[in-house]
Amino acid sequence: MYEHRSEPMLSRPMYLRRVAQHGGVAGLITVVSLAVGMLGYHLLAGQSWVDSFLNSAMLLGGMGPVGDIGPTAGKLFAACYALYAGFVFIVVAGLLIAPLFHRILHRFHLEVEEEKRRRSKPAGLGPAGG
Repeated sequence: MYEHRSEPMLSRPMYLRRVAQHGGVAGLITVVSLAVGMLGYHLLAGQSWVDSFLNSAMLLGGMGPVGDIGPTAGKLFAACYALYAGFVFIVVAGLLIAPLFHRILHRFHLEVEEEKRRRSKPAGLGPAGG
C-alpha cells in the first residue's frame, strides 16, 4: 500500500488521494460504529434515539457516557461498547495520522540516502564518476 523507502516520494495529488482514502475508511468505521452504538443503547438500555446518539458519540469521541443506564442488559452493552469505542478511537486516529507519518519518515530516509551518496562519491570526480 505504501511505497518502499527506496522508491521516490509520492506526488502531492497522489498523497492527497491517499489521505482522502484513509479519511473515507475512518469515516465509514465511525458511522458504522455510531449506528451500532445507537441501536444498542436504544434497544438494550431503553434510551431515546437522541440519548442513544449522544452516548454513542461521546464514547466514540473519547469522552465517556452521559446519563444513567437502567437495565442490566443496557449496562453490559454500555461496558462492552465503551471498550469497543476506545479501540475504534485509537484505530481511527491511526488511520488518519498514518499517511502523514509515513510521508515524514519517507522524506527523512530519502534525505539520509542522498547524504550517504554524497559522502561516498570520491572528491574531484564529476557526475559521470571519472
